[in-house]
Amino acid sequence: MTAGKWLMGVGACMALATGSVLAAQPTEAQVRELMQVMDVPDQFTVMNKQMAAMMSQQLPCVPASYWQTYIDKNGQEQLIKAMIPAYQHHFTADEVAGLIKFYRSPLGQKLVSEMPATMTEAAQSGQQWGRQRTSDMFSELQKEGKLDAQGRCLGTGSDNPPAASPGGGSGQQ
Repeated sequence: MTAGKWLMGVGACMALATGSVLAAQPTEAQVRELMQVMDVPDQFTVMNKQMAAMMSQQLPCVPASYWQTYIDKNGQEQLIKAMIPAYQHHFTADEVAGLIKFYRSPLGQKLVSEMPATMTEAAQSGQQWGRQRTSDMFSELQKEGKLDAQGRCLGTGSDNPPAASPGGGSGQQ
């Protein structure tokens, strides 16, 4: 046996032992099917409505109807096409097949239908936690004499802006 063949054999054994054998990449059709059963197009519609409401507040001079077409059917197709390589990079064909099977199951369908409300509630909880945590930390810094009652650093002049907080403002409630 030549050294080259021996090295190739050792390399193949190492690849098998470490699980680094290249698995088949999912096809574009598989990824599209997964996105369909995950209800990605409807998620884009929800995102578009949220974005349109936000943009209407930020730019009241632009009619809300303008933003409602931001992620139209053409935009959805462009987004899906742009997202496919990420799925192909992170999942094998077998994994995508398993995900499709899961998302078609009753539990998978429940996950799809409940996820928007779950994420909204979780985000609200996270925001509430962040406001309370910031308030607690600001109180602690004030007790330590590092911040004044308005959330400004002490000893550096009165023209300092209040310290920023995740909830906006000075963290005072």
